[in-house]
Amino acid sequence: MFLGQYEHSLDEKGRLTIPSRFREELTGRLVVTRGLDHCLFLYPYSEWQELGQRLRALPMTQRDARAFVRLLFAGATEQSLDRQGRLLLPASLREYAGIERDVIILGVANRVELWSKERWLAYETEASQAYEELAEKIVDLGL
Repeated sequence: MFLGQYEHSLDEKGRLTIPSRFREELTGRLVVTRGLDHCLFLYPYSEWQELGQRLRALPMTQRDARAFVRLLFAGATEQSLDRQGRLLLPASLREYAGIERDVIILGVANRVELWSKERWLAYETEASQAYEELAEKIVDLGL
């Protein structure tokens, strides 16, 4: 399970050093794709396969389902970490997420999210103000 928040910077070749705590679960094949709220999602390949199975079960006759699946899969790229634990972020995905240099790396249960520092700070400020309201709107999780 991925937990925590880290700040790293891209190098001149567009590579991002992944926190050592995440590297154990991010071995082998990985998938990076467009996330929601203009961040990037990084999945271990096994999690990506599970997500793919769930998405393939969506009705193809539903326009929103088709659009979401298209955008998610079309933006996806298969990657792996290099020996130094770095991930190469393609320019198209960096552009989508607004990532230029400083990156916030979040552990979010089954995935890692990659945010431009500026977008994360703005999102965090907005979401923090509504944190308790959000909790009340979500089904009782037994917390």
